Formats: sequence, structure tokens, C-alpha cells
Amino acid sequence: MSPTDALYTASWLYNPGAAPLAGGALVVQGGRILAVGPAAELISTYGPPSAEFPGCAMIPGFVNAHTHLELTHFPAWRLRGGLDYHPHRFVDWIIQMIKVRRGVTEAEVLTSLTAGIQASLRAGTTMVGDIITSPALLAAYADTPLGGRRYLELIGQDPLLFEPRLAQALDAAATVVPPKTAGLSPHAPYTLHQTLLSGIAAAAGQHNLPISLHLAESRDESDLLFDSSGPLARELYPYVGWQDYLPAPRKTTPARFFNDGNLLGPATLAVHGVQLTPADAALLKERGVTLCLCPRSNHHLAVGTAPVHLFRKLGIPLCLGTDSLASNDSLSLWDEIRFAVDCYKGELSPEELMQMATQGGAAGIGMVDTAGSLTPGKRADFQMVELKGPCTAEQLLAQGHLVDVAVGGRLQG
Repeated sequence: MSPTDALYTASWLYNPGAAPLAGGALVVQGGRILAVGPAAELISTYGPPSAEFPGCAMIPGFVNAHTHLELTHFPAWRLRGGLDYHPHRFVDWIIQMIKVRRGVTEAEVLTSLTAGIQASLRAGTTMVGDIITSPALLAAYADTPLGGRRYLELIGQDPLLFEPRLAQALDAAATVVPPKTAGLSPHAPYTLHQTLLSGIAAAAGQHNLPISLHLAESRDESDLLFDSSGPLARELYPYVGWQDYLPAPRKTTPARFFNDGNLLGPATLAVHGVQLTPADAALLKERGVTLCLCPRSNHHLAVGTAPVHLFRKLGIPLCLGTDSLASNDSLSLWDEIRFAVDCYKGELSPEELMQMATQGGAAGIGMVDTAGSLTPGKRADFQMVELKGPCTAEQLLAQGHLVDVAVGGRLQG
């Protein structure tokens, strides 16, 4: 082996969804997994371990499929701006968000994003599906090992203003070269004019850019799409100067809004899905969309609980995201999984949730060939979790303690 290679051993090697291997080991070559298997066999082939982790389980790095890391300092910005109140409605939260962001410089946002990257790595997350509001913020990822996909956010109503923004996003995406990856994020049905959707879809297809979009997060969104009523129409649109773009009642739903714009497909990650109807959930399944659940954010904003039983019945692929610290308490998927176990009342088992945080997340951001499991050929991203007793998802969640994280085979601790 070359000097940059490594061999790590642990008491357990665990891929969610598969039986754990006692006394396992993993070999790294060129930042990727070369081999996994019983420690004794790999040591005899590749030489002594670079590091040993007795009493620990080696598990894949988590994939946080939906977050806004640039909002990591949002709680501090809110305090500074004298806006430290808890919004009682979804529209109040959006307006608070706009007010806070108007008082923050781009340099401060860049610093916040950098802090979010560091917090993610400390929490065992090695890849993210991160929403980026400005191409300039891509610089934060230049020197970080945190992998994943950077989705450039798209918001707007006026075609004359929106077209330059789309062009700028496409130019920025072209600067993101492997192993880094890019995508587009048409934000939400309430922040995009319907005439813009087909152009976004065409650009995404032409440039091979996956899509991440907020979908059916709140009842307010459904009211706006159905008959142009509700708080978003009455309060948000006038607040941001969009009152002239409020359409006539469309009698449609958020899912059909995006579907009519050709934005639902196998390369689409839909986020939230709290207010999806059975017909719309079936549409997501038909189009091959993956759905990202953000249970703590939904709870924080009091928008409801996603109908997980419906998604499971239909066989819609699922993954997990923390969303941002504007609507959550941490960027830890460990915290998200523990909350989800109770939130979904047994509809998703600990084992299934661990799969959603690894393989599911990797598939959701279009990187399942690179991440999500301890498999030869994938990037050597893993967590070392101290564990007493048998290695099960339940035990890991109940009393597991994160000891170290490796990205590309390099320990971060």
C-alpha cells in the first residue's frame, strides 16, 4: 500500500439494513474504501492497523439531504436585530427570516456557512444537500472535506429579473467540478411564478443538474395554490412587493404546480411533504421523486406531521434532513433520528431511519454511488461510535457516543 493508505479496525462494522460484522476492518486507498471485512483477514493482507477503535462501531457517515448551512448563525442574528420572538404562524416565520437576512452582510453569511460546515462534521455528517443563496458562498466549500451537493437557490416572479439570476446560477454551477457536485433549488411554489418553471427544468436537464425543492410544507402553501388565498397571499406577497404577481385561483396543488412545470422526476428531491394529498403522493411515486423528511423543523414551525404511512404504502424513497438553525435546534442527524422515532410513532423503525440518514440521503442527493454505505469503491466516510453491548440501531441511538469522524479516510478528530 502507498503511504497515504490506512486500515481501521473496530469492534463492529455496521451498514444500516445489513447484519453488523463483529471485529471488522476497513481499508482506505486514495480516499476511497478498498476493502471491508474481518479484521484478522485484512490485517494479514494489508498490514497492521493505522488506528484501532475497540468498543466502537464503525458506521457510514451521515448524509444530511436538506439543510441551509448559511443560516447557522441565524439565532444570533435574530437577537442582534431585536427580532427574538417565536413566530406563531408559518408566514410570520418567513417574514421574520426576511427581516433578519436584510440586516446581515454577505461576509457574515459566509462565516455562518463555514460554522455550519464545521458543526456538520462534528455531528458525524460527511455529506450534505445544502441550499446556497449566492454563488459567492460556494467559496466556503473550497477547502472543506464536507462532501455532497450544493443546490443554487432560485426565487423570483418577474421574468426580466429572474432570467439573469438563472444564468448566474448556471455559471456558478459550471465552476463546481468533481468530486464536488452542484444542483438547482427552485425554492417553493409560493416564491416562483409558474411561467418560470419550464425554463428551470430545461436548464437543469441541459446541464445535468439535479433539483431540490420545498414542497407542501404548510397549509398556507396549499391555500395559495388552490385559490390564491391565505396568509401568504394577504401578507407575504404585499410585504415583498409581489402583489401584482398574485395569480387568479388555479385550483391546483403544490405537487401539480411543479409537475406542470416539468420539475418532478427521478433527479428531484422534494423536501417536507407535510401537506401532500394521497393523489399528490402517488404523483411523486409515479415521477420517481425522492422525499426528504424534516420532522424537527416541521414541529418547530407547527406546520403538521408528514403522512409517513402514506409514503411507505406507496414505496416513495425517503431520506432525512435537519433543515436550518432558523427552524431547528441542531444540525445533528443523530438528534433528527431520535426525534423521528417518537414523531412518527413507530411508522419508521430505528433501523429504517438509520438507512434514511445514510443510503437514503446519498440516493436523495444523487450520490449513492459515492456515499451512504461502507462499500468498496465509495468514499471512505465513516463514524466511530462508542457502544456498549450488541450493535443495533436501537443501541446506537440509545447510548452511542460519537468518538471520531473520517472523511475520505482521514480522521477529523
